[in-house]
Amino acid sequence: MRAILCKSFTGPVDLRVSEIDEPKPADDEILIEVHAASVSFMDQLLVSGLYQMRPPLPFVPGTEASGVVVAIGGKVTRFAPGDRVACSSWTGGYAERMIAKESKSVRLPDGVAFEAAATVLHNYGTAYYALVERARAQRGETVLITGAAGGVGLAAVDLGRHLGLRVIAGIGSDDKAALVRSYGASEVINYRSEDLRDRIKSITSGQGIDVGFDNIGGAILEQMARLMNWGGRLMPIGFTSGIIPSIPMNLPLLKNYAIIGVFVGAWAEKFSAEAARMNDTLMQLLADDRIRPHLDRILPLEEAAEAMRAVANRTVQGRIVLKIR
Repeated sequence: MRAILCKSFTGPVDLRVSEIDEPKPADDEILIEVHAASVSFMDQLLVSGLYQMRPPLPFVPGTEASGVVVAIGGKVTRFAPGDRVACSSWTGGYAERMIAKESKSVRLPDGVAFEAAATVLHNYGTAYYALVERARAQRGETVLITGAAGGVGLAAVDLGRHLGLRVIAGIGSDDKAALVRSYGASEVINYRSEDLRDRIKSITSGQGIDVGFDNIGGAILEQMARLMNWGGRLMPIGFTSGIIPSIPMNLPLLKNYAIIGVFVGAWAEKFSAEAARMNDTLMQLLADDRIRPHLDRILPLEEAAEAMRAVANRTVQGRIVLKIR
């Protein structure tokens, strides 16, 4: 079968379409004929050797996909051949067929397109786990979301609107402002050209933010640590700046706010039943048009490297999807 193969941790430049053997599902896995796969920042980090875990070489990238079940393992009970599904996995999505854990797969409601479904579990799963499970965000609270036009960020803006939050979207260029506003941001801050502290103080009348949802890390998270409201929740989601910040611990002490880690992949491994329920919830929200994944563009499998370069260069709004069938 055709697949994108990563043979060295040298980034997108060395990715090639190759012919490889079809994978075989273990007892707790399903084999999926892939129709669409999403391209994430995590995928780009994995092929560059910059993620916190390194798959054994060679491997097929692709952490999220959708398609049709063609075979099941001996202990699988929730799926059968012919089911339309979406799945998350550490690897394997950029291929004509992939395997995924039963616990990390979800059936697609009727009418949900494969392309949209392939962008939900990672983006909206991270946003849902952070805002609902970890922050316990309440209607009317103020949330600042950085990297708000990216895949996870835009999902958080969209979900924040659905939850009744006051969403402040942090972006790095003005051409992204219209998109985040259309997804529910009431205020937009360009932290490359505006003073983040002054704008947050002005927007919140000096109170600060209740929830900080940070995809960037570095100096941005360090500034957010000084902009929290009493009893707030500051959540590091990722470090796309490449810099892991240091935060003086007197800051959460003075405002009685919490710093809450968000690693949805590890949570899903440890609490698979809860993660499966969340995935069902997200797919129903998608089917009911209550969340709206944004597809930046749809490309063929052969252009996976180009898609990853666009993600790395931060020119993507929402998600790029590879259409495999």
